[in-house]
Amino acid sequence: MKIIEANLAASAVQPNQYPQKPWPDLALVGRSNVGKSSLINALLGKKNLARVAAKPGKTGIINFYNVNNQFFLVDLPGYGYAQVAKTTKLAWQGMIETYLTTRKQLKYIFLLVDIRHAPTEDDRIMVNWLHQMEKPYLVVATKADKIGRTQINQRLTEIRKTLELPDKSELIAFSARSLLGRNELWQAIRSALSYP
Repeated sequence: MKIIEANLAASAVQPNQYPQKPWPDLALVGRSNVGKSSLINALLGKKNLARVAAKPGKTGIINFYNVNNQFFLVDLPGYGYAQVAKTTKLAWQGMIETYLTTRKQLKYIFLLVDIRHAPTEDDRIMVNWLHQMEKPYLVVATKADKIGRTQINQRLTEIRKTLELPDKSELIAFSARSLLGRNELWQAIRSALSYP
């Protein structure tokens, strides 16, 4: 997809701050420091559109990125960062859950996990929740450039097993640095949006 327009359309903490355009949302969820901002920048070919937080757990808002005046890429706050205060964690959890359960334009969810590590309990909870809520989703294993190419398939197999993903479900290895998986991710986006 050719990127003609890409900008931060809105930042929100509650539903009345969400953008009111009728465009579909594609949301990114995952633990803090998993690479959501880097993925957005790499996907859209913009170096600093999505700001990478200086410290994990610092991005406590929902950011809506307008893509070609056709859809929003939505960056949700990261979960599971140990050094964030418990009250802050609960607030973020409520913010994420409110968005995922009330946003009518939500079309698809990308769950990001770090390919170098086993998925966390929070990741497993998120997958179970997505199944229970019957939300369409795709797991993306980020930071693939930080392991050897020969390790990628092994790590994807372990992620699939840990998250108990169906054998036929797609699982993409992605690198914001080398752009591995970028074409596959765009293909998934076009499919989610029912674009040819």
